[in-house]
Amino acid sequence: MQGSESEHEALRGRRYGKRAAELEQTAARWTDRGVMQGSESEHEALRGRRYGKRAAELEWRENMVESKKYCLEYEEYEEKGLEPDYVIEKILADPDFPGLKELIIGDWGAWEGSCQPIIDGIVERADTFSHIEKLFIGDMDYEECEVSWINQGDYSKLWAALPGLRELTIKGSQDLELGEISHDRLESLTIICGGLGSDVIASIQKAKLPALKKLLLYIGIEDYGFDGNADTIQKLLEEAAFPSLTYLGIVDSEMQDEIVPIVLDSKFMNQIETLDLSLGTLTDQGGTILLERLPSFSGVKKLDVHYHYLSDEMMKKLQELPMEVDVSEQEKAYEYKGETYYSAMLTE
Repeated sequence: MQGSESEHEALRGRRYGKRAAELEQTAARWTDRGVMQGSESEHEALRGRRYGKRAAELEWRENMVESKKYCLEYEEYEEKGLEPDYVIEKILADPDFPGLKELIIGDWGAWEGSCQPIIDGIVERADTFSHIEKLFIGDMDYEECEVSWINQGDYSKLWAALPGLRELTIKGSQDLELGEISHDRLESLTIICGGLGSDVIASIQKAKLPALKKLLLYIGIEDYGFDGNADTIQKLLEEAAFPSLTYLGIVDSEMQDEIVPIVLDSKFMNQIETLDLSLGTLTDQGGTILLERLPSFSGVKKLDVHYHYLSDEMMKKLQELPMEVDVSEQEKAYEYKGETYYSAMLTE
């Protein structure tokens, strides 16, 4: 069968709707003949109305909005002077909001103002936002705001405010604080940035997230907020306790070759199914270590190293590993005054 289950449901709904119309026409004809009551056609008509109701329910389900993005438009914050808290007003005024499962927050004038009023607005109305299962704060491209310019906020109170939250994605790390993280149902935590501060890493390191299945961290570079080193990553993986983790992503780093053995030495290698070391400066040095050691972890089903500095030969060897391997987006180092330079994908 092709298409999703919802598509099949919609097709069935249209068939039922068509059948309902045919049955109603039949019932009308029998009514004109004066033999409707108690006849077989009466039951046919009743079945037709049931089918029609089912078709309407299926159409409603097909058209139901479960994910929506809210932001301040350029004219709203530049010309009208509206503040980030207006995003909360827009959300609450939207008739689709009560049916949403995913809430996406775009630009709030992020290059000059924090998203704290938005976070506070959610916390202050926790009951109103309790149905939200997925939250993304900071979904904007570089034309709206460079990732390193995004003014983030303090999420310390969000954990308790949204006990039903399953996925949290944060973009930007300037003034980002996670506080004491404790959440029983969160399954996915992603932080996208040009440089992740050691204080944020420390919060994740101490986090109590028993249901966490996916951890994806953009490490970035010193110029844009990363103030640690390879030991910072090692300590994170040694001290963090995520018993349900199946996806580990330590990405977008200029020290990707150093990170490889640290990750492979971690306790998480015996439980994860996906290892994501993409978007960084991985060279044949790190590739060789992966080639030699990764086959010993039989539970790993996918290796993602897309955006890398591997040679053609190393790419071919990695693709022969007994797992799915993504080695797309091969980059070339550049030289300047006799020095060779490698760059992570996302920095500024």
